[in-house]
Amino acid sequence: MAVFTTVTPQQASAWLEHFELGRLVELDGIASGIENTNYFLSTSGGPNHGRYVLTLFEKLTAAELPFYLGLMAHLAQAGVPTPRPMADRSGALLGELNGKPAAIVARLSGHSVLRPQIGHCAALGRMLGRMHVAGASYAATMANPRGPRWWSATAPSVSPFLPEPEQRMLASEIRFQASHRFDRLPRGAIHADLFRDNVLFDEAAVHGDGSGDVSGLIDFYFACTDVLLFDVAVAVNDWCRADFDQPAAGLDAGRAAALLEGYRGERAFDEAELAAWPVMLRAGALRFWVSRLFDFHLPRPGEIVRAHDPAHFRDLLAWHLAHPAAIALPYAGAAA
Repeated sequence: MAVFTTVTPQQASAWLEHFELGRLVELDGIASGIENTNYFLSTSGGPNHGRYVLTLFEKLTAAELPFYLGLMAHLAQAGVPTPRPMADRSGALLGELNGKPAAIVARLSGHSVLRPQIGHCAALGRMLGRMHVAGASYAATMANPRGPRWWSATAPSVSPFLPEPEQRMLASEIRFQASHRFDRLPRGAIHADLFRDNVLFDEAAVHGDGSGDVSGLIDFYFACTDVLLFDVAVAVNDWCRADFDQPAAGLDAGRAAALLEGYRGERAFDEAELAAWPVMLRAGALRFWVSRLFDFHLPRPGEIVRAHDPAHFRDLLAWHLAHPAAIALPYAGAAA
């Protein structure tokens, strides 16, 4: 189980005394995730009817966390379904448990859809657009901790684990991305990790064709201030696969068009974004190829159950290189 720091029911009960969330009913470790320790936390009361998630942060520091928790609170206040942080009796959103920064957030309803249909992609696009519009008024900022500077610094440490053709491919893409500047692209608060398992749908959408609603966006702990289009590219790269069992198959134009048109209905793309789009799709693939290489070959000590296979994003980057115009961004201008 991906729990790095053990919390006993007795310890959780004692910590809950700082909150007005009722008494502890149940504490269950969450097996997914490789960055933080997470528990489902059931209590006898509070504003979310006893349904919460307790997170102990294994890498992020107490100085970094106010950006993430503040963003989640800001978006929830704006009507975007995000895990609203719970304040303790002193009004603080962040505390300390077993020597780690810790927070309690509302547990959202719904389930992830791991094989999304066109309707799911359209709904995700609309919600991502809404999130970007709502995040425009969030005043705090945070540089992307896994942006181009991080890629360049990390690549030399993972490159020796690769066969020579992949070493050349990685070095070439790092150089290519460094040759492009995106100063003119719209920026703001982005999720930066909006994969399928970080989005929840209501029951109708989970079991149907995707015509229901997104009920939650979760796991904001890679969020940052960056180019909005990068967030869109990350989502398209994961949600719009042509074959969810064969990464080398690349992306499906129909799913991508649905996601992008859904997004454009909430926030129009401009001409600078139109020009940057092919490069940004490659940037999204590169970022996760490098991070998965790092987690796979250089894991930190602890109980990581599984590091994601880096080959998926290697293959996706290769597909983008071979099909530079396969996924089109909707024409810049007014929303559809």
